[in-house]
Amino acid sequence: CHEASTVGFGIRKGYISRLSNYLETVNPQRYPNNMLVKELWEALYGCSPSLSSASQLPPCSGQESPLKQHSAYLNTSSPRVAYNVYKAVYAIAHSLHNLLMCQPGSGPFKNQSCAQSDNVLPWQLQYYLQEVKFIIAGEEVNFDLKGDSIPYYDIINWQRGTSGNIEFVNVGLFDGTKPVGEELVIQEDMIMWAGDQSEVPVSVCSASCLPGSRKAVRRGEPVCCFDCVPCDNGKISNQTNAIECTFCPEDFWSNKDRTACISKKVEFLAYDSLGIALTVISVVGACLTIVVLAVFFYHRNTAIVRINNSELSFFILFALTLCFLCSLVFIGEPTFWSCMLRHTAFSITFSLCISCILGKTLVVLAAFTATRPGENIMKWLGPKQQRAIIFSCTLVQVVICGAWLIDAHPYPSRNTKYERSKIILECSVGSTLAFWCVLGYIGLQACLCFVLAFLARKLPGNFNEAKFITFSMLIFCAVWLAFIPAYISSPGNYADAVESFAILASSFGLLFCLFAPKCYIILLKPEKNTKQHLMGKEKK
Repeated sequence: CHEASTVGFGIRKGYISRLSNYLETVNPQRYPNNMLVKELWEALYGCSPSLSSASQLPPCSGQESPLKQHSAYLNTSSPRVAYNVYKAVYAIAHSLHNLLMCQPGSGPFKNQSCAQSDNVLPWQLQYYLQEVKFIIAGEEVNFDLKGDSIPYYDIINWQRGTSGNIEFVNVGLFDGTKPVGEELVIQEDMIMWAGDQSEVPVSVCSASCLPGSRKAVRRGEPVCCFDCVPCDNGKISNQTNAIECTFCPEDFWSNKDRTACISKKVEFLAYDSLGIALTVISVVGACLTIVVLAVFFYHRNTAIVRINNSELSFFILFALTLCFLCSLVFIGEPTFWSCMLRHTAFSITFSLCISCILGKTLVVLAAFTATRPGENIMKWLGPKQQRAIIFSCTLVQVVICGAWLIDAHPYPSRNTKYERSKIILECSVGSTLAFWCVLGYIGLQACLCFVLAFLARKLPGNFNEAKFITFSMLIFCAVWLAFIPAYISSPGNYADAVESFAILASSFGLLFCLFAPKCYIILLKPEKNTKQHLMGKEKK
């Protein structure tokens, strides 16, 4: 049985004229061979209308007729199944009529022939049945290419009447002849919900899942009971009650609500606050180096400049200027050429700088250790030999970089592994071995300078260049030893910032340790800028 307040589809009801009068005339005497009538009588009266029947029921008297207690059988006010049968009979009748009215020479079959009236084949009748079209009780009847009829359904509301009986009330209609979107018509004010409420009750176990989530069926419960699970990062659902969340394309990511895919944010060491700060520090460092170079050039004939080998000092200052400026290559969107220039420019300029410092260390060590008469080590460390040392040491780095660029050069890459919601533009080193060989060679040069300068740290004189070289190499090595773990652990574009900072920090360390004491004497203590004072032979 159905409970009150239920709303559902029902077969369309219709009116069949003279049906009630006909049903009152039906009896076994009028239709003695009709098995349906026999079964009906047995069901209604509990007797057998046929004497020859093998039924165990007692024989009927012949006076039985449909009474009021059989109102369900006599009720023809709203036939539904019978009305469909009624329409089907009319469809067959119209089809046979059209078949028999066919004129030879204009028929629908082969050679424009018609069906034989005394030998109608099933497929011939089926053809006319598919083509039939008529109106009965204001309702159009016809069939589509698949043989389906136009759908007509009543929308029925089970309502409890005043006497407590369930009444079926039509509250709407589904008409398949209407345009798409207009087929369903419901009179909501006629619907009576449970508890005599006029408001539509909630008839689902779980509320619909909004876009951005998916349905997760609860185990052991009906399919209408489910949980709404938010889509994971990188997945979206843009429809209600989605079964699955879909992945965004490679260069896209889900928005905050997980309802649409948006382009991934692209990150690199740009000219933002961090990039501008590094740029300013780089330019300031290059300008300071140029100022020191100008001071040394202006005072190139003074004792402190000449004693400290003015040519090597100019080489070191030139290399330091390039070191400061090469950090600018790490800022901005990586390109094919900038990636190749980043590490090679920095490695060659630093190698040139450390090679010059190495040449100066050798000269200082040789000048103060050649104490025996007739021993002239300096003839092996003249200007030409010093240039050869610088050229040879730098050439090794140039060869390493050349092999790196030929074998597996650095190239721009899109890193989506560190953070899937972003695309980090960076320069891949290409060959990791070559990258660490370049750093290792610079470290080897710095260590060699440190050892030689440390050996010469106690040489006589008020201005011991070896001490400053030792301290500068100590700072240089400390910076780059700290750089290695910081570079490896830095995420994305911060790795470029770490490398740029290491270049600037080590460059400032070399500039201040090697040239700040000299500039102090040149500019603020000119009375000490004499050979006697610097060699520790000044008269007291």
